Amino acid sequence: MPEITVAIPANETSYALKIEKQLLDKVGNEIAQIFDGSKIMVVTDETVHGYYGETVLNQLKTAGYDVQCIVLPPGEQTKAFSSMPNIYSQLIEFGLTRSDLIIALGGGVVGDITGFAAATYLRGISFVQIPTTLLAQVDSSVGGKVGVDLPEGKNLVGAFYHPKLVLIDPLVLETLTDLSFADGMAEVIKYGCIKDEPFFNLLMDLSSREEVMEQIEYIIEKCCTIKKEVVQADEKDTSERMLLNFGHTLGHAIEAYYNYETYSHGQGIAIGMVELSKIAEEKSLTKSGTTEKIISILEKNHLPTKLAEPRDYAKILTYIKKDKKNFEGSLNVILLNEIGQAQKLKTNRQFFDALKTGGTTN
Repeated sequence: MPEITVAIPANETSYALKIEKQLLDKVGNEIAQIFDGSKIMVVTDETVHGYYGETVLNQLKTAGYDVQCIVLPPGEQTKAFSSMPNIYSQLIEFGLTRSDLIIALGGGVVGDITGFAAATYLRGISFVQIPTTLLAQVDSSVGGKVGVDLPEGKNLVGAFYHPKLVLIDPLVLETLTDLSFADGMAEVIKYGCIKDEPFFNLLMDLSSREEVMEQIEYIIEKCCTIKKEVVQADEKDTSERMLLNFGHTLGHAIEAYYNYETYSHGQGIAIGMVELSKIAEEKSLTKSGTTEKIISILEKNHLPTKLAEPRDYAKILTYIKKDKKNFEGSLNVILLNEIGQAQKLKTNRQFFDALKTGGTTN
């Protein structure tokens, strides 16, 4: 199976990321290779539990572990700081110690909130990521960013805390809705935009979800390899890793403005990539025609390229000032020189002024 090792020299952290079809049927054996304790708490959501909860729990019990499960409501609204006391209480009631293990079984929301719980419970307990959405498999399960949302914005409370292992079974993607699959494709497309033009062109040539799934192991491995290289060069998100935030400054603001209900993460990022590139092209910072390519590939993957209500752009801008990439009065924005080449621009919120009149694409 493809296996990627993520190594963070600064804190002597190293873990394997394994990609294999039907890997979910081998969870017990895989966990036994990295964990010799007794108790495991699995954290998942209602949707994923219905599909895969029994498989994973039975695998772990067969391997001899004492296992319990926390089942959370699905959706971004669950990834709130207010959800944490209930999770901590269940970890305490189970008697989980620092020698035990937590497993995140689910998409990005489950992975982020479970990772944050692992980072903070008893000042740190080991955890494993088993991502079940495309978005989580190519992005949020790799790199050690964990956290929760506040009413004021997305991911404003969190930590850098790496898993002991990441297990990726591409076959679980078959149960995703088309909306969730497209959500993940936004992040896949982002990798091509910032680092790999040939990969972007390959994605452009795929005309359906079925064609994507035919090459899914390669696609996941490519995305994870790009992220691994970036994270290893800049674990704490102060330079190179910021390139992974292409489209996210505006995308996160869109999610927060609509209370995480109207636009999904991938949809927000898709709109963010388009609007940012349009502004950059108008300022001669991005090669002409780049935005058109991005719009074309996003539309092919059934992702939005602009807000349904143009008047909302101006209201969304107030959320940008709360973005984590604000530093000493400046805002670090990620732009493309062209497809496959990204750069960090130190600017301010005035960079987005064109959106005050209803968006650059309208």
